[in-house]
Amino acid sequence: MARWTSTLGALAIGLGVTMTIGAGGAALAEPASGQVDAVKAGNLILEARARYEGVDQDHFAETADAVTLRTRLGWETGKWNNLKALVEFEDVRALGGERFNSTLNGRTAYPVVADPNVSELNRAQIAWTPNRNFAATIGRQIIAIDDQRFIGAAAWRQDEQTFDAARADVTHGPFSASYIYIDRVNRVFAEAQDWDSDSHVVNVAYAVAKPLSIEGFLYALDFKQSPANSSVTYGVRATGALNAQPLTLAYAAAYASQRDYRNNPGHYSLDYWSAELSGTWDVFTLKGNYEVLGGDGVRGFATPLASLHPFQGWSDVFLTTPANGIKDANLALAIKPKLKLGPLSNIVLTGAYHDFKAQRGGAALGSEVDVQISTAITKQLSALIKFADYDGVSGFPSRQKVWLGLEFKL
Repeated sequence: MARWTSTLGALAIGLGVTMTIGAGGAALAEPASGQVDAVKAGNLILEARARYEGVDQDHFAETADAVTLRTRLGWETGKWNNLKALVEFEDVRALGGERFNSTLNGRTAYPVVADPNVSELNRAQIAWTPNRNFAATIGRQIIAIDDQRFIGAAAWRQDEQTFDAARADVTHGPFSASYIYIDRVNRVFAEAQDWDSDSHVVNVAYAVAKPLSIEGFLYALDFKQSPANSSVTYGVRATGALNAQPLTLAYAAAYASQRDYRNNPGHYSLDYWSAELSGTWDVFTLKGNYEVLGGDGVRGFATPLASLHPFQGWSDVFLTTPANGIKDANLALAIKPKLKLGPLSNIVLTGAYHDFKAQRGGAALGSEVDVQISTAITKQLSALIKFADYDGVSGFPSRQKVWLGLEFKL
């Protein structure tokens, strides 16, 4: 963080000088009025998310009961000479005691609820958008690529994942490309478990038409504190949608190959692939997905920067891919009824079933049922009730999880 604090400080000083000179080259003692106007024209960031998470897991005498509150406060400026700045602070607190293992509090008699207490600078970035075809962002920022299967914000956890990074995005007609250099990964486990990084991310996409968009990607990841997760992954992804009245169909398919990189002490080569098809009719959306992460008996295909919670079941059993890999065949149904119940609107009912098997050898790895109800209460306030039931096998204990949540966004 020290490197980025000094970098952002120097950048802010340089930005002030540039703005003042741009205002007319007068004395540097006063900020240009345009700077002040840009700050005043900005938007307040104010969020609060209160959540209960309960975990009943085999082999633990205690049940985890975690009541946590995440608050965020920040400001995003208006645009000045194609520049915008954003600063956001985040605080996560356990309320009413810690009857859970946060991964940092030492309460290992309880199952894990990975929401440790933390107060930190969540985002601090400057974005430059000189035209509609180019954008650059430097500083602590959220990075969410595609469906976040490889790189994402892990926003389900209270301490969101952000990155100290420099990013450039280019678009030209149907063509788009992104390059990101990641200097540090601010993980969901508070600052004590963040990673220093020397990583490169490249994405290139071409939208042929609405039914087909093709993307190639390269993720070269190197982590000082976690060399076993240093890897280079390259692959392709295709997505598209087709309106076939009364159905709207959508699909996604991906393939990737991964090998060890730089300071990784191991040597391996593994594959990943997935295929997904969904259909929407009126208020119903049915989605089928089959995903395979390879394993060689020693380690599994790694996705250390992914938003992991949406994949392979909400119980989060397989945050790390098993050594023999995993195959996940799953089916999900979402219903968005066109009704209001008192103050409740935008009600969404979701259910999913997962069947897990080892990629190498085909051994059963259990199954899972997930259910969720989410709703808006007001324009700023939303709520959810969520449940996951994983029926495990030897080495992967059964567990049930329940969540109750309220979220306010200004």
